[in-house]
Amino acid sequence: MAHAGFLWVGFAFAACAMVYGVIACIAVSVRIRSSRFTPRDLPPVTILKPLCGAEPETYECLRSFCDQAYPEFQVIFGVCDSNDPARAIVDRLQREFPQRDLRLVIDRRQHGSSRKVSNLINMMPLVRHEFLVLSDSDVRVQRDYLTKVVAPLLEGGVGIVTCAYRGRPRDGLWSLLGSLFIDEWFMPSVRVAAMTGSRSFAFGATIAIRHQVLASIGGFMSIANQLADDYRLGDLTRRRGLRTVLSEVVVEVCVAERSFGDLVRHELRWLRTIRALAPMGYAFSFVTFGMPVAALGALLADGAAPCVVMFAVTAVARVLLHLSVRKPGSTPLQLAVLPLRDLLSLGLWAWSFVTRRVHWREGRYRVTRDGSAQPDAPF
Repeated sequence: MAHAGFLWVGFAFAACAMVYGVIACIAVSVRIRSSRFTPRDLPPVTILKPLCGAEPETYECLRSFCDQAYPEFQVIFGVCDSNDPARAIVDRLQREFPQRDLRLVIDRRQHGSSRKVSNLINMMPLVRHEFLVLSDSDVRVQRDYLTKVVAPLLEGGVGIVTCAYRGRPRDGLWSLLGSLFIDEWFMPSVRVAAMTGSRSFAFGATIAIRHQVLASIGGFMSIANQLADDYRLGDLTRRRGLRTVLSEVVVEVCVAERSFGDLVRHELRWLRTIRALAPMGYAFSFVTFGMPVAALGALLADGAAPCVVMFAVTAVARVLLHLSVRKPGSTPLQLAVLPLRDLLSLGLWAWSFVTRRVHWREGRYRVTRDGSAQPDAPF
């Protein structure tokens, strides 16, 4: 009886991993079309860029937002410290784009446990336009980004517009593994959800929202303690009956993990935040980790032929997903680390249930059940 129980569990694991792998391959191939509007329909926009520190790619990332092919827009940068190294980059951009409305806010006031959201609150008095675009500092975009992101906000009933994103790794194994986590686990899961009609997401890579809608949900103060501030903005607008639109735009985020510790801390913060926001879905999300789950299923089933076949299909689907995401090509190193990447993801998923503590920049926090971040140690 016990053997039969293991057999059926093994079949279930292998089958679920295989089915998800095939669906994920299909989902990443579906092209998103988000709007019919043309540039002449588009209104003035304010871009909000909260900053904290600088990486080697920060200048190129911020510059891409200043060099938009868009009729009229304003960019507001915000830092909490006048000595922040990002300030020098903003000064450089102001000299490079004298014709642009580029503003810098330096304000250390804290309005909640989220330093990013406090930064946004401090930036709001300089906002000149009704249409807002929020984006993290490590995001790089194309010149038509603003046109494509803002257009869906002109449609009735839209609360926010958000963007999928891909990781841009630096040299090194840890950065590569971090980009694979984004490109081949997190974003495919979003694509699968979107393909089934779900819009229960929003990403800090891009959130476009109208000032009026933001005010109607209590402004940024309503998310001042949220670790997943991006997700909560989408959630609050959906509660008001407004739609979330996933844009056709895919932006790049710079993956800067320099060590195994950096990688683990970053991904555990993501995973524990997802766990807090969607506990039931997260508990069953282990089937999305592909090959390790299918291999475990085959092992539990004592190498039964159907499970071995399902493992093989899962492995093929995994490689096809990788090749689809990594267009125009992949490297032998990337292919070689796929099993390691999936095994590490499964291990971190299991570890994420041990505690709710996370590292966020230099602070340590505890993620509560509603996604709030409570300081776990002095700053």
